[in-house]
Amino acid sequence: MNRRLLPSLLIAGLLLAVPASASAKTNVAVGIGDQSPAMFTDANWKALNLKKTRYFVEWNTIDQPGELQKADAFVAAARAAGVSVLMHISTDDINSQPRKPLPSNSAYKTKVGALVARYRALGVKDWGVWNEANHKSQPTAKSPKRAAEFYKTFRKFKCSGCKIVALDVLDQAGVERYIASWLKAAGSLGNKARIIGIHNYSEVNRKLGEKRSASSFKRYPGTTRIIKAVRKKNKVAKFWLTETGGLASFGNGFKCDRNRQSSTTKFMFSLIKKHDKNVERLYSYNYFGNGCTPAFDGGLVEANGTPRPAYNTFKSQLKNTQR
Repeated sequence: MNRRLLPSLLIAGLLLAVPASASAKTNVAVGIGDQSPAMFTDANWKALNLKKTRYFVEWNTIDQPGELQKADAFVAAARAAGVSVLMHISTDDINSQPRKPLPSNSAYKTKVGALVARYRALGVKDWGVWNEANHKSQPTAKSPKRAAEFYKTFRKFKCSGCKIVALDVLDQAGVERYIASWLKAAGSLGNKARIIGIHNYSEVNRKLGEKRSASSFKRYPGTTRIIKAVRKKNKVAKFWLTETGGLASFGNGFKCDRNRQSSTTKFMFSLIKKHDKNVERLYSYNYFGNGCTPAFDGGLVEANGTPRPAYNTFKSQLKNTQR
């Protein structure tokens, strides 16, 4: 044997010996969103060694001392733990019927601008213009044009070094039309938007693949079609899964089942492997469960901090992601 070939052969052998898990590592950074600052002192959360979280605030929180105090406490706790916060603007009447009207652009500028000034000074550099804009719980659901106007307004705030989730949508029927309308209204600014947020709960919890019926695709478009809808006009955006996760329970569609939650949590991680060329971040929601009540429970641990099967799955899958 030609000895000059030995180094090359040895290197090739070593490369073949690298575990499959190492080659499967994605470039997606993972965090957990929650509304409780107690998460940052929980031993099981600390064991995950996460560096990102998400918190949503009502657009007029600056006028609500109680809500402002909660946001202050969360940001302070995250900062003390060395965790960066994605602060997402949301409605102030998520459970109200009928919906309150959308804030005017001037009101958004004043109230949200004050929040940006307050929390940018405390280190918050990641912001979402409006949470889950196309969902019926949000007053932006029927007005992608107004959601686009809010983005234009947000861009004018003094927020040095900030990253902005320009549009944030749920994977539900009609999402592609909503994206098209938003892009048209946002114009060149929308075409150049750097970050688009996705909530892909339907795809994750129904474990939907590409081979399914046309009716299923219409009802649950999924991550791929959302990305394609944005790409029709915007070729530069990266995508953040700003809210996703395996659900322990949710309404009549997902009865309490912690083992199913573990399985769908694993499926969630398989999706970011599939989309890691486009997806930069994933924020699972949320950390603390609420007793598996029908309203919504996506907690990785019980209310007292006891890990669920989904927590162990989440932890094991983290080794193939970024922080």
